[in-house]
Amino acid sequence: MQRHLISAADLTRDDAVLILDTAEEMARVADRPIKKLPTLRGRTVVNLFFEDSTRTRISFEAAEKRLSADVINFTAKGSSVSKGESLKDTAQTLEAMGVDAVVIRHGASGAPYRLANSGWIDAAVINAGDGTHQHPTQALLDAFTMRRRLVGRDAGLGQDLNGRRITIVGDVLHSRVARSNVDLLHTLGAEVTLVAPPTLVPVGVETWPCEVSYDLDSTLAKTDAVMMLRVQRERMNAAFFPTEREYSRRYGLDGDRMARMPEHAIVMHPGPMVRGMEITAEVADSERCTVVEQVANGVSIRMAVLYLLLGGNEPALTHARTTEEK
Repeated sequence: MQRHLISAADLTRDDAVLILDTAEEMARVADRPIKKLPTLRGRTVVNLFFEDSTRTRISFEAAEKRLSADVINFTAKGSSVSKGESLKDTAQTLEAMGVDAVVIRHGASGAPYRLANSGWIDAAVINAGDGTHQHPTQALLDAFTMRRRLVGRDAGLGQDLNGRRITIVGDVLHSRVARSNVDLLHTLGAEVTLVAPPTLVPVGVETWPCEVSYDLDSTLAKTDAVMMLRVQRERMNAAFFPTEREYSRRYGLDGDRMARMPEHAIVMHPGPMVRGMEITAEVADSERCTVVEQVANGVSIRMAVLYLLLGGNEPALTHARTTEEK
């Protein structure tokens, strides 16, 4: 593993499989009466969130606390950032406190890379989402969920997603989740197809390692997993489609469309879902929808990433038992 996790594109196949396998070990902790390991005892992790978040922030915090790390939560609202403090000054303040890792979410694409390579701070940096650029731990938890559902919890150990066909549908233009998933799934051997209105397909997408389609119905019969994306109105400064009803009719997933998918195929969504627009309540609440699983798996993946970045070089639970015995 490298020192930082900034982009899903930085991960090799072996890196990604190591994280997924380590997450399987971490998932066993959730089955224990006491869901805690002493692995990161004495380490300090800062959650540096300049953008609003619920799932990602709580997931990282849960992962850190389950590994016994000391956790500091920082939000831009109510901090010196609202008074005009720069990222550099904030980072140097954290460095003075002696933190070991920084989990950063920022509205500007490239902010985590800048923090990791500027020399402002001597800590591991984990990208929890930057602008419309990358969200690597989301891609990892999505891949973890797919491997569990499509390959098997135990059978999947050491395996990638070679030959699996994944369809990502919706607002690809503004989605860091789509970018991260395309990079990671390609690394893991999956075949990815993006489906979106032409106005929501990024310029230069032809250089991405995936196919592009504008017709959702033509892709459903041959897909193993369909990932629906939320339309990110907060990032839009123009009208990208005529009406919500038109968008839902052409690119929304309802019961009829789900019925055209293979029996083993699953429905995914990074959240938050806008029911009735990109996904109907019937689909969101079906057994084939993995949204709740993705949230649970997110904690396991983030535990694995923190463990590996902060010095884990042996199987996680073996390390934890050794630490407990000491």
